[in-house]
Parts: sequence; structure tokens; C-alpha cells
Amino acid sequence: MEQADKAMPFTGTLNHVKPTIFTEMSALARETGSYNLSQGFPDFPVEPELLDRVNHYLRKGMNQYAPMAGTPQLRQAIVNFSEALYGASYDAEREITITAGGAQAISAAIATSIREGDEVLLFSPAYDCYIPMIELAGGTPITVKLAHPHYRVDWDQVKRVVNHRTRMIVINTPHNPSGSLWEEEDYRQLAEIVGNSNILLLGDDVYEHLVYPGRRHLSLRNFPELRKRSFVVGSLGKTLHVTGWKIGYCMAPENLMKEFQKVHQYQVFCVNHPMQRALADHLEALDFGSIGAMYQRKQRYFEQLLAHTPFKPLPVSGGYFQLAEYGHLSQEPDRAFAERLAREYQVATIPLSPFYRDPTDHKVLRFCFAKDDATLEAAVEQLKKVKATPD
Repeated sequence: MEQADKAMPFTGTLNHVKPTIFTEMSALARETGSYNLSQGFPDFPVEPELLDRVNHYLRKGMNQYAPMAGTPQLRQAIVNFSEALYGASYDAEREITITAGGAQAISAAIATSIREGDEVLLFSPAYDCYIPMIELAGGTPITVKLAHPHYRVDWDQVKRVVNHRTRMIVINTPHNPSGSLWEEEDYRQLAEIVGNSNILLLGDDVYEHLVYPGRRHLSLRNFPELRKRSFVVGSLGKTLHVTGWKIGYCMAPENLMKEFQKVHQYQVFCVNHPMQRALADHLEALDFGSIGAMYQRKQRYFEQLLAHTPFKPLPVSGGYFQLAEYGHLSQEPDRAFAERLAREYQVATIPLSPFYRDPTDHKVLRFCFAKDDATLEAAVEQLKKVKATPD
């Protein structure tokens, strides 16, 4: 056969999409032996009690498929904390689905809702999975920039871009990458915009429990008029420091959830059975406030460490990321500067420009501080060595 080894020409739907910046920077961290403050995952131990419950259910025989929507125990546990924290009543049987992490829940909600010609409004810098998922569904992403350096919504701009093609608005609070929070006034403005429309809402609440004492996380779940048109996504992996388990959830009114589950059943059908049962037990006794307090201590400690470096940290109210400016040190593009930081100083970070759809570079890097103190201290010792470069 002639030229049997020649690859068949092929262009995928996302042929224009490159590997994520998280993949690239984590690979660079491995290549350079860097302290990995780039990808958002904790490096401290999982609670022993939670691991014991997983082992219990493994041995008890919970090793076959879970129900498609998730185990009743875990769905009820999530409904319970949602009602306690947000005053939001959901039906555990009809209005919640356990998903393969937050990203799969976001993917299913977008695939459920978006068709060719629909527009989806995003606030940038935005988590990088949103735009490819919207494009796969045939939709058009429309971005509104959050105002640097506090990353607040410009509602006048939102009003200018919302139109009859707007099918969905995506909300992420606490915000990745900035750690900013939506306030009650933001939700009031949102309600005014969508009130007489058929616009759907997607709330990315994966950092909902990583809000620091003295601040409050407000969700679409807090507002009944918004809740009736909303998919709300959470991540138990983020909450309980088990990101590798890839277990999240989606909550929505029954009419929306019925359609969501049609997509979910063909994307993954169900997720890890024994871990669902273990998480259900663990959530019932969990002090959610202690999670935010722990991450606040981490953030304050990391910020104190950064004070001995030339980097300038920006305010943060939730999540486990710290933004820091470097423009006074170098005018290099953020991606080039981040790569040089890994190669020359062995600290891997995430540049912010890939979180924007159009070219935007405020000379800001994202550091993940969900690491043990020894890792943070060693990384900062390297950052102390960074010198200003001539323009």
C-alpha cells in the first residue's frame, strides 16, 4: 500500500485551541525542577477520616456504577448545606446531579443550553475552559473585562453588550484567578438586566467554601428570582483538598436539571461510587467555616513572605490564588516572564494573559498558595533573588 504510514488529514472542531496554560506551566515546572505554584491543587494531606470512609465503602462493596444522578446520600448532603448556607431549598431527587468535577458540570450546562447563534457573556479574566465549551456548542463567547486591579464588574458595559442573542451569563465567585467576590449590588444589577428575558445563568461556585472570615460568599442560590434560571456548579475536590477525585455537582430547578441530565448521562453517566458515599458522610460533620479560615491563614502567610520579595501582591478575598504585579521589575510579556521565572529561578506560576480572549497584559502573575508552608517558604527564597531588568 502506497504511503501507508502517512497520517490522514484531519482538522478537529477545536483545532485552533492549544494546550492549556496549566498544562504548559506544570510541564515546565517538571522540566525545570521548579516549585509548582502554577496549577491549582493542594499538596497537603487529605483528612484521614475521609480516607477511612473511602476504604470502608470499598470494602463494603460499593464498587459498581452509582446512580446516574449520584448517590442519594451525597445529593442530600449537598442540599442540606446549600439550604443552611444560602437559604436555598432544592429537591435532592430532581434538582441535583453529581458530576465528574466542576468542569464537567460546566460543560454539561453549556451543552444543555447553547445552540448555534447564541451568545454567552463572560467576565474576563475568565477560567480558560469556558470559551472552548461555548464554541463546541456552537455559541459565541462575549467578554466583558473586570476592572484591574480590583476585578469588579462594569455594569454599564454589561448593559451595552446584552441583547436578544444573549442566552447565558457565566458568573464565577470567588473568582479565579483574582479571588474577588461578588457583592449584593452585583446580583441586584444582574437581576435588573435578566428580569424580563429568557437569559440563563451559570454560577461557577467551585471556591464557595474558600471565603475568608469577615467576607461572605453570595451565590445565585441566595436570590430566588435568579435561582429559577440558574445552573449552579460546585466542587467537592476544591472544598476537601481532593482535586484528583474529580467530584463536583450541579444544582438547578427541575425543568433545567431534566435537560442537564440528558447530557450528563452520555458524557460520563456517573462518577466514583465509594468516594461519593465517603464524601456524604464527611460533609454531614464538616465545619465549612474552618476551610475559609485555614486558607485565609495560608494567604496571609504567603503575603507576608512575598513582602520580602520585589513582587506586589493584589487584594484577595477568597480562593487559593494570589495575584502579584511585576511591571516595576520588567516590561516582558507576562508569559515570557513566567517562563523565565521557572527557568532561571525555579518557581512556576501562571501568567494572566491566557485568561483573556483579546490581548491583555497587566504584568500580573497568579500564584497558588494551597501548598504546605515548607513549599511556600522555599519558593519565596527563590523569588527573593529576582532582579529588575532594564527596559
